[in-house]
Amino acid sequence: MSRAPVVRTVRADEWATAKEFRLDALRDPAAHVAFLDTYEDAVQRPDSFWRERTEGAAGGTSARQFVAEVADGGWAGSVVVLVERLGATDVLGGRSDCDQAHIVGVYVRPEYRGAGLLKELFDVAAEWAWSLEEPRVERVRLFVDERNGRARAAYRKLGFEPTGAILPVKNDPSAREFELAVPRPRT
Repeated sequence: MSRAPVVRTVRADEWATAKEFRLDALRDPAAHVAFLDTYEDAVQRPDSFWRERTEGAAGGTSARQFVAEVADGGWAGSVVVLVERLGATDVLGGRSDCDQAHIVGVYVRPEYRGAGLLKELFDVAAEWAWSLEEPRVERVRLFVDERNGRARAAYRKLGFEPTGAILPVKNDPSAREFELAVPRPRT
């Protein structure tokens, strides 16, 4: 019996694996409602882009990528956490109304879905966000396309609640994205 995937931080030297994983995610049938990126755009990016992106998500306090590694070294899933500071322009071009963590780039390979891996990834990502001393993250949020019912249900099951914020989808203004968030746990 193979071991369960192990969730860990991406390493800077794993840029090629990160690139291939992202390209696989962008080929998923739900990619058009799950990502603000396309395979066609991503595959054109130079290796330097992927190196810098992976290096930036491997350490520091502004971004972190978590991967679920299987026994053969492959990845079963991944999430990226971006830290947004109060008053700064956030990843969507708005102004952050608090210090917060924004989860993006969520992907679990189909053969690992429904077995609790998404919860493991989110638990580790949120634990990292809550552990930051500066900034002290007040909530973890994400946006989900209204057409992505599977993801909306999964996020609600993980405790994310609608905040009331709604944005038009970048390349389809007739569609909307809903903000969901989890507040910092009381200690």
